Amino acid sequence: MKRTGGTSGRRGAGTRRRISMPSAAALRRARVLVVGDVMLDRYLFGEVSRISPEAPVPVVRVVREEERPGGAANVARNAAALGAQVTLLSVIGADEVGERLRRLIVKEGINASLWKDVSLETTRKVRVIGRQQQLLRIDFEQTPSEEILMKKLGVYRKLLNACDVVILSDYGKGGLTHIVRMIEMARACGKWILVDPKGDDYSRYHGANVLTPNRSELRDVVGQWSNEADLTARAQALRRKLAVDALLVTRSEEGMTLFDDDGAHHEAAKAREVYDVSGAGDTVIATLAVMIAAGAGLRDAMRAANHAAGIVVGKLGTAVASREELIGSMRAEQ
Repeated sequence: MKRTGGTSGRRGAGTRRRISMPSAAALRRARVLVVGDVMLDRYLFGEVSRISPEAPVPVVRVVREEERPGGAANVARNAAALGAQVTLLSVIGADEVGERLRRLIVKEGINASLWKDVSLETTRKVRVIGRQQQLLRIDFEQTPSEEILMKKLGVYRKLLNACDVVILSDYGKGGLTHIVRMIEMARACGKWILVDPKGDDYSRYHGANVLTPNRSELRDVVGQWSNEADLTARAQALRRKLAVDALLVTRSEEGMTLFDDDGAHHEAAKAREVYDVSGAGDTVIATLAVMIAAGAGLRDAMRAANHAAGIVVGKLGTAVASREELIGSMRAEQ
């Protein structure tokens, strides 16, 4: 399952190798299974012109509302935006919010396998935006029942046969309670396994192919590093301990770094102007998975994911990078 080609170690100063972008046909053949916690992201856009007389907080006069798929559903829509065949497996509540989320997911061209839990209220996040800045976020969430999670595990086993790459998107909402077993099952089927981790216990991700923590998440696990050499030592020690092929660490304005058997491979950030970093990690792991499923090497996949992240942080809220935008960004660099 290991595939790390695309470059040969560190590039020399002043050199840049063109990314080998899979064809549109190869992207359409790519089959990605996304499993994880889904949620409905609701945005309230408004105008701020005064402070409340009741408390020292801004008053937002809402002028527009918008709903988007969030969490693992945003990962799935990012993969679908690149042209891949995407299946999403998750749990929602038997409520009106869950039905709205299901309709949004299907509208994106995603094959949705959403199990309804009558005891669950569908996770939703409400963001209040004023003057192009997020002022407040309100979360509503619950943990799925064990009965529903066990049923989902049986469906997961069947869906593995029809995918090339599995993304396990962990948002810590309980949907990946059986992730250890999920990784074992995917490995037994010879599938690539990419995990967007959560929390400070990474032992449950043992045996996956790639983990994609952000800078803060990695720091919570390996501690604060003093320099690049120290970061590399800590990241590689974690990678060996977990028996994963690679760690892809997203580092915000510092870009991203891939740690694999050949060392550390860094890509500088591509964003021209940053509006919102929410959902950028979803874009990274989705692009990585689609590129791998379409036949790209891991380091080419990383470079494409870096470009895709640079595109979405220039948009407000959870967003996607299309194949056309991705190709345009890569061409502009060459």
